[in-house]
Amino acid sequence: MQGLITISDPRSPLSEAYRTLRTNLDFASLDRALKTLAVTSAGVGEGKSTTLANLAVVSAQAGRKVLLVDADLRRPMLHDIFGLSNSAGLTTAIRDGATAELPLQETEIPGLMVLTSGPLPPNPAELMGSRRMEEVIATLGRHADQIFFDTPPVVAVTDAAVLATKVDGVLLVISAGKTRRENARSAVQRLKQINARMVGTVLTNVPLGAGFGGYY
Repeated sequence: MQGLITISDPRSPLSEAYRTLRTNLDFASLDRALKTLAVTSAGVGEGKSTTLANLAVVSAQAGRKVLLVDADLRRPMLHDIFGLSNSAGLTTAIRDGATAELPLQETEIPGLMVLTSGPLPPNPAELMGSRRMEEVIATLGRHADQIFFDTPPVVAVTDAAVLATKVDGVLLVISAGKTRRENARSAVQRLKQINARMVGTVLTNVPLGAGFGGYY
């Protein structure tokens, strides 16, 4: 499984940082439920999928039933990270409707299941905003304690912004030394414009000796 430091080296400072992130999100949900969380980034290649996958792993390791959904219908990564088939997934669930069985896939981590993207559609943003998508989200809620959605970069396309209005919170991933300051500001502004509940940011690719105490 690619990029899953929480499995390959669970005692590392990086893995501990993911557990800290899990705890911080728990505190963010004390006053308001955070069962569904979308993760996005300002731009491409900033580590959102790897960050989300590791967060899902440590959440499942805490004894929760976790469902990881690849809602990046442009450049899906979760099936590669977990070594899963992508012949069916979110797009087939939307197409087939709420009465069809969800094509969920088990992983090697107890309590963690994945709904891959499925075949890529010609109209990702329209699918995210459809009534069928709302039905799928409601159905997913019966299968897990927490549902994490991997979405495309919010500055690049509208998909993440559309889905952000349907979930309990949004987490923004920013890459140290790569994310342009204006892109980060634009990402935050777009989320504010749609009144998305932004629960925080994750800074990736921080050197261990940079004074941050690890990878956040």
